[in-house]
Amino acid sequence: MSKETKQGLVLIVGSINTDLVARSPHLPRPGETIGGHEFSEHSGGKGGNQAVAAARIGGRVAMAGCVGADANGKVRLAGLETEGIDCGAIEIDPSLPTGVAMVTVADDGQNTIVVVAGSNGQVTPEMVKRHEAVIKSADVVVCQLEIPWDSVYATLVSAKRFGKLTVLNPAPATGPLPAEWLPLVDYLVPNEVEAAILAGLPVESQSGARRAAKELQRAGARNVIVTLGSQGAYLLPEGGEGTHFPAPKVDAVDTTAAGDTFIGVFAAQLAARQPVEAAIDLAQRAAAISVTRAGAQPSIPTRHEVDNAS
Repeated sequence: MSKETKQGLVLIVGSINTDLVARSPHLPRPGETIGGHEFSEHSGGKGGNQAVAAARIGGRVAMAGCVGADANGKVRLAGLETEGIDCGAIEIDPSLPTGVAMVTVADDGQNTIVVVAGSNGQVTPEMVKRHEAVIKSADVVVCQLEIPWDSVYATLVSAKRFGKLTVLNPAPATGPLPAEWLPLVDYLVPNEVEAAILAGLPVESQSGARRAAKELQRAGARNVIVTLGSQGAYLLPEGGEGTHFPAPKVDAVDTTAAGDTFIGVFAAQLAARQPVEAAIDLAQRAAAISVTRAGAQPSIPTRHEVDNAS
């Protein structure tokens, strides 16, 4: 691995889950029971996925989060350590089980996910305070919304106090973000559904992404990247013109963790001091590979695989 790809430290503050994945011919409708044809169990959680993506692309990565004192917690923690991730800021809570995500994946690659937070709910502002040393040592700090929102806010406040670059993946989004959050965010990276919820505008195309990004920028975010799945990504930089980045064409098998792959790779490239355009390009290529494979963390490619993809 080159020195360039190891510059800087990415800190992921977020969720760690066990993914229970069922594959089926189509996604069940409300009240419908259908037969599945495959079941698997994987390491997951948006925070864990993003940390693994950043590590596999060549980044130097630390993670802050919480697992339970159960078998799942031991396996999840060991998996992150195997990836070379610094887990010194991951706490073990004996009162709650490790988080679980129940994932249904249809044969066309689409999915539905139900998350039970478990020990992820123990990532409190007090815990963030206990691990401010790793925030201070990081170059890029990444958050999502699968931990308590007040803890996300505490992380953003601490990161900006130490002058760190911040990335917020507002997922899952349930409504507009608090007004005081966006000025703390250097890169806001929602997908099209999340952008529509946050901006209160439809996002069904590049033009919709542009309108939503402008609205979110007016609300305080410096740079906005709306990921659009197979349609690519739209970047609205601070003080600049928007740019659309087409996505590589692939046959999707499972879209689980595609967004997390994008975020982790993007953050690692920012920490490696790469231009944002190059970071988006590499992140999209990695995400495109991930959707051709089943599972969350098992689908995330290495740097070698991305560089050698046709």
